[in-house]
Amino acid sequence: MNVQNILERALQFDFLSKEEGIFLYQNAATAQLAHVANILRKKQVPHGKVTWQIDRNVNTTNVCIANCKFCNFFRRPGHEDSYITDIETYKTKIEETFKYGGDQLLLQGGHHPDLGIEFYRDLFQKLKELYPTLKLHSLGPPEIAHISKLEGMSHIDVLTILKEAGLDSLPGAGAEILNDRVRRLISKGKCGGQEWLDVMRAAHKINLPTSATMMFGHIETIEERFEHLVWIREVQSEKPKDSHGFIAFIPWPFQDDGTLLKRLRGIANNVTSDEYIRMIALSRIMLPNIKNIQASWLTVGKPTAQVCLHSGANDFGSIMIEENVVSAAGAPHRFTSKSIQDAIKEAGFEPQLRTQTYQFREIPESMVEQVINY
Repeated sequence: MNVQNILERALQFDFLSKEEGIFLYQNAATAQLAHVANILRKKQVPHGKVTWQIDRNVNTTNVCIANCKFCNFFRRPGHEDSYITDIETYKTKIEETFKYGGDQLLLQGGHHPDLGIEFYRDLFQKLKELYPTLKLHSLGPPEIAHISKLEGMSHIDVLTILKEAGLDSLPGAGAEILNDRVRRLISKGKCGGQEWLDVMRAAHKINLPTSATMMFGHIETIEERFEHLVWIREVQSEKPKDSHGFIAFIPWPFQDDGTLLKRLRGIANNVTSDEYIRMIALSRIMLPNIKNIQASWLTVGKPTAQVCLHSGANDFGSIMIEENVVSAAGAPHRFTSKSIQDAIKEAGFEPQLRTQTYQFREIPESMVEQVINY
């Protein structure tokens, strides 16, 4: 194999094989990868702006039986700190989100053994009844798989009920690494990788917009990273023509602070800024059928994320008015509406507020700037 020949094929939007991706990872210079990924970004996102979003991550419950070894957020059933969020708390958080200019809740929680389809259907209906303009970007494939098992229902039936109740889009949560060797070691209680992909196939069949993710830099091999990218690309290629499919891909490095992986097995996050930039570039190169690549400023910080905008990424994600899961494992970075726009401008781009489906939004005139205590 030859680096230049493979990169020339990438510039034609060819689907590179897993082996070719690994070869580039091992042999291509970062500058080469960034250059090609930047050209691809300009072709796929010709407006040249860097998009961003205002939303809030609210947790339906912290009760979970999945026992992921990278998660410090969950509590087992019956734990004194366990909770299920009540409607009054949602109302307070939603109204605050609107005040800060947000239009969406990212609702996620744990694999609660007692919360099935009726709970989530009623919750979504109630929230949409109270706030008709609110967008619900909620749950994720592992939670859909969990509900399906509790109810003895198919993925598509669960998703259809939730979509009719007000679900607007499905996050790419819980992908981690899709190879089941990895999943058995770090998230044994979650659905397997193929079931994760099958949930996304079902979502695409009913035109429910989705995103895809990858958490890397723990126990996975480089081969398993690229296998993950190829599987995501294959599911995207199968989607119906009129379906949104995966609207974005978001890779981020494992956050290790206080996790069982680190305490019991000594697995630490050793992903350097250079490696993260390379993975952003390779994500753009390996996923020519996914338009938007998001830099995870929450986990890598502003300077690295800014370089990613010149290395294939076109999106800075959300300011995340509230986020509890990744932060509980040590992600320290924060942005406000002003500081995220300033960061994008500093990198040489025009910031553009967006919706979950990448429609441009005007910044609300009545928006109050969020204050964050670092």
